[in-house]
Amino acid sequence: MMREYDDIIQLPHYISKTRPHMAAIDRAAQFSPFAALTGHDAAIKETARQTDKRVELDEYLKDALRNRLQIIANRMKEHPQIAITYFQPDGKKDGGTYVTVINKIKKISEYERSIVMIDGTIIPIDDIISIEGEICSW
Repeated sequence: MMREYDDIIQLPHYISKTRPHMAAIDRAAQFSPFAALTGHDAAIKETARQTDKRVELDEYLKDALRNRLQIIANRMKEHPQIAITYFQPDGKKDGGTYVTVINKIKKISEYERSIVMIDGTIIPIDDIISIEGEICSW
């Protein structure tokens, strides 16, 4: 009794003369899942990403920060190392994040209302919530 494919089951495996052999990993990649909704995963991750709300400082804290900036400005030649925490707005959604930079100050620009650190970081004065350092620790 002859079964289906008995006539070809004993034949040697076919090897193409015109196409190179495909590795098993490449063959498997043809059947791997694909993202039917392009960008959907990125949109979900962006929505889930947490941001902080900007803290509004009261007048007492604003005065304390102004005093600390004045102390730093008066002692700029000493190149004091300062830790500044400031609010960095998020470019994609409401809110942002609080960043702390520890470095030496290069200059304070009252006109541009910013602080430039030695490494080139520019910090808007209005976004600062904390200034710490040896020369202003009291």
